[in-house]
Amino acid sequence: MQISKFHGVVPAMATPFTRDHRLDEARVGELIDGYIRAGVHGISVAGSQGEFFALDTDEHIRLLELSMQAIDGRVPLYAGTGGATTRKSIELTKAAEALGVDLALVITPYFAQPSQDELVEHYTAVARATRLPVMLYNNPPRTSVNVLPATLARCMRAAENIVGMKDSSGDLTQSVEYLLTAPRPALLFSGRDTVALAMMFHGGQGTISPAANVFPELMVRMYDALRAGNHDEAVRISNVFAPLRAAWAWGSFPVVIKEAMALAGRDAGPARPPIAGLSEKVRADLAAVVERIGAAA
Repeated sequence: MQISKFHGVVPAMATPFTRDHRLDEARVGELIDGYIRAGVHGISVAGSQGEFFALDTDEHIRLLELSMQAIDGRVPLYAGTGGATTRKSIELTKAAEALGVDLALVITPYFAQPSQDELVEHYTAVARATRLPVMLYNNPPRTSVNVLPATLARCMRAAENIVGMKDSSGDLTQSVEYLLTAPRPALLFSGRDTVALAMMFHGGQGTISPAANVFPELMVRMYDALRAGNHDEAVRISNVFAPLRAAWAWGSFPVVIKEAMALAGRDAGPARPPIAGLSEKVRADLAAVVERIGAAA
């Protein structure tokens, strides 16, 4: 399966909502156009930063449809199609395939905390239900489920269209082991901005980046510097992003990135309840972080 088109900086796009928490359909296209103008190499929608867990099925599929229309073949679309059950994941993945997305990004089932054997059965069933490339999505801080490197290898042996991993664990050792234990060349994307550069140094193809929602041009510059062998500049830019990740602790996920987007002129509206907006004091602190990152760019 051809996987070379999957690389680079891919914003983990926040799903835009209106002030009364409806899907902001017009804003989907506006955000995507802005990211593509910034030079990103793909768009990821309906992931954790995209509040997939807050979307009903019709909204989820509509978001994918709107995103496909807006992208219009310019870059690949990475479609979040994971669910709490295998049945739900298959339903969303089949819908995504019918729309023509480029890759299914499938988070581990959450809440139930499946075993490694159950994860293999889950991912194999999803992959066999589609012709799309399927990339596993490991995010144990959010799901309490960790995919071991040996489990990715088992999944790849069981289904040829399982192509790799987006890893948001923050465990660089494990990330590298995904590549070392895979039975064939595998995709590896970072989901955590503070280790994205390190993962790419070790062979990862790119980053599905929350921070690229706010500063896409700067993340692209980091990637370009790495590719050009300008490692000092790549490290400098990577370090610039660290305060934004640290600020995640100032509010409930994913409101900090959404509020940072608004401060940077890329407003995606509020997070859906029960997640509340930041207080004025915290918003002012976040504004200072956004301003410092912009100035350091």
